[in-house]
Amino acid sequence: MLLPELTLAEPLAVLKEIYGYSEFRGKQAAVIDQVVSGGDAVVLFPTGAGKSLCYQVPALCRKGVGVVISPLIALMRDQVEALKQLGVRAAAMNSSLSQEDFIATRRALTRGELDLLYVTPERVATAGFMEMMRDLQIALFAIDEAHCVSQWGHDFRPEYRALDRLAEAFPGVPRMALTATADPHTREDIIERLALTNAAVFTTSFDRPNITYEIVERAQPRRQLLDFLSRHKGESGIVYCLSRAKVEETAEWLNTQGIRALAYHAGMAREVRDANQDAFLKEDELCLVATVAFGMGIDKPDVRYVAHLDLPGSVEAYYQETGRAGRDGLPADAWMVYGMADVTQRGRMIDRSAAADEIKRVERAKLNALLGICETADCRRQAILAHFGEKHGGRCGNCDTCLSPVETWDGTEAAIKAMAAIYRTGERFGAGHLIDVLTGNETERTERFGHTAMPVFGAGKDIAPKTWQSVYRQLLAKGLIRVDHEAYGALKLEEGARAVFRHEQSLRFRVDRAPKGKASSGTRKRNDAKAALSEQDQSLFEALRATRTALAKELAVPPYVIFPDTTLIALASHRPGSAEAMLEIQGVGKTKLQRYGAEFLDTIRAHG
Repeated sequence: MLLPELTLAEPLAVLKEIYGYSEFRGKQAAVIDQVVSGGDAVVLFPTGAGKSLCYQVPALCRKGVGVVISPLIALMRDQVEALKQLGVRAAAMNSSLSQEDFIATRRALTRGELDLLYVTPERVATAGFMEMMRDLQIALFAIDEAHCVSQWGHDFRPEYRALDRLAEAFPGVPRMALTATADPHTREDIIERLALTNAAVFTTSFDRPNITYEIVERAQPRRQLLDFLSRHKGESGIVYCLSRAKVEETAEWLNTQGIRALAYHAGMAREVRDANQDAFLKEDELCLVATVAFGMGIDKPDVRYVAHLDLPGSVEAYYQETGRAGRDGLPADAWMVYGMADVTQRGRMIDRSAAADEIKRVERAKLNALLGICETADCRRQAILAHFGEKHGGRCGNCDTCLSPVETWDGTEAAIKAMAAIYRTGERFGAGHLIDVLTGNETERTERFGHTAMPVFGAGKDIAPKTWQSVYRQLLAKGLIRVDHEAYGALKLEEGARAVFRHEQSLRFRVDRAPKGKASSGTRKRNDAKAALSEQDQSLFEALRATRTALAKELAVPPYVIFPDTTLIALASHRPGSAEAMLEIQGVGKTKLQRYGAEFLDTIRAHG
C-alpha cells in the first residue's frame, strides 16, 4: 500500500494524489471497487480505455505487492519507468535483468518495499518464483494480454495455460484478466482457462472513435505510403510489414525520401533493436517500420498513425495493431494497403503452419473476416465492431467509406463470367491466369493449356484487368470462391456459387477508388483540443513541449512520462499561475508537481 493513511475505500484519493486525475473514466471505478474489495475480474477494454489503472490503483489501495503478469518486456520497462516518475515503488523481473538488478529487486520484494512487480508468465510458472511469493503479502494478480491463454486468440502463448494454478496456490488473492482484443469465443476461453468462472466481467465498447480507418487497394504501395505520411509531418507513427527484409528495405527507402525512419524486428541485434525502440519512445518525429512482433505493450500515447503495407492475419491482429495509435484520445489515422497477393500469401502461411486442422480452419475464417472488412462498401467501424459482437449504427463519419461513400455496381454477370473461367479451366489456376483468359490475352500459358479455344476466352475483354482483380477479391470476401494453397494458389468454387450461376442471387461490387494524393488529407477530422487552441495558446503549447523535451532528455525518459500532450494542452489553455492551481490540471499529481512544477510554471509565466 503506497499511501497508508488512505483507507481501502479511497481509490479516488489515490487517483488524484498519485495520477493527478479527479475522476475515473467509463467502467474503471466499477472494476477497481470489485478488486479492492477482494473480488476477481475479467476486463475487456479497448486500448486507450485505461486498463492499467484498473490494476495499478487497487494494488496501491490494498496491502501487499500487486503482481502484474505480462509477456511484454517493453511494456514492463515503460510502465515501471512511468510509475517511478509518479513516486510509485515499481520493479520488473524478466530476462533482460542483470544478476545484480535481479538480486536488488528480490531484496526489495521480500522487505515489502515494492507496490507493483511486473513479471513474465514464464517466470511465474517456475517453482522458485511460486515459493518466493508464498511468503509475501500479495495485493492482487493482474494477468495482462489475457487473450494469449486462448488457442483461438491471435497470439496464443502456451505458458499462459499454467496461470490457472494461481487460484489454488494463493486463495483469497484477487485475480484479474485484462485484454484489449477478444472475440466472444476467446473471451469464454479466457474465463475457463484462467479459472475465473466466478469473476465479474467488465466490458465496454471496443470503439476507438478518435481513430480514422482507411483501407485502399494496392496500386503503387510505396507512393501510396508516402502520400499518406505527408499528412503526418512532425508526428510519430508505426509502419507494419510482414517480413524482416521488407521492414529494412522500407525503412531505408523512407530515409531517402526525407522521412526519419528506423527498423524494428526480432532478427536484429538486441542492442540495435532496443536503441531503435528507445528512440521511438523518446522522439517526437519518428517513423518506426516494424514487423507485427512490435507494438504490443508499447506505452507511447502520442502515436498519430499506424500504416500497414501488408495484410495482418485477422481482424483481432488488425484491431490490436491499429490500436497503438491515438492512445491519448487525440485524433489518429489507421491506414492499410492490400491486394489479392496479400490474401494468397497469408493463406499460404496458414496452410504451411504446424497448427492442427481445427486451428487452421479458424485462422482461415479470421483471415476471410478481415478481407470482408477490406472489401465492404459500408462503414468500416461498424464491420470491425460487429466482429467483436458489438452493434454499431454505421455512418461513423470517421472512416474512408463514411467520409467518401463507396460507389457500387451490379456485378452479377461479371461474377458469373469470373467463376465460369474458374470452372472451365478446371479450378487449377490463379487469378492472374484467369484474368488473361477473360480478357483474351494470348500468352504462352493460355495457348499451351488450350484456353484460347474456350468460349470464356475474351468473354470479359470489355472490363479492365484491374477491375477483374477487384471482382476476384470481392468473390473471395463473399465466400463464393476460395484459394487452394496446396494447388499453388488456384481458385476454386464454393457451394454458394451455384445460386449466382442460376441467377438466384444477385451481387453488387464496390468500385475501386483511384489512388489519392496528398489532397486526401482534407477529409480528415481535426476537431481535437490542440487544434482548438488560440494562436497564443498554441505558441505556449509549443513552449511547454520544449520544456518537456528538455526535462525528458535530462532524465533519459520518454517525454510523455513527464506529462502527456493532453496535460500540456490543458496547461496552455488554463495557464495556472501557482502550484495550487497547477494541481487542478488533469494529469498533475503531487509527485509530478514537486518534480516538474516549477519549470512548467516558469514557462507559463514567460508567456504571460
